[in-house]
Amino acid sequence: MSVRIRLKRMGAKKRPFYRIVVADSRSPRDGRFIEEIGYYNPTTDPKTIKIDQEKAQKWISQGAQPSETVKSLLGQAAELENK
Repeated sequence: MSVRIRLKRMGAKKRPFYRIVVADSRSPRDGRFIEEIGYYNPTTDPKTIKIDQEKAQKWISQGAQPSETVKSLLGQAAELENK
């Protein structure tokens, strides 16, 4: 079983926000997931990113692969915490 850290789309039409979830790679984008580790809202100004870094690191150490977008968001969240 391949586990991915990816985005789950939520919100109304044309007003999206995303939950960052750990899911089986075979499950659909908005389908079943194992654990929710954060959220991302691109519609606010500035964009809102909240990720539980400890949970993310735990899953990555266990072999979960983050998607390209989530990898970018993890870096941005780490920068925001360091400021």
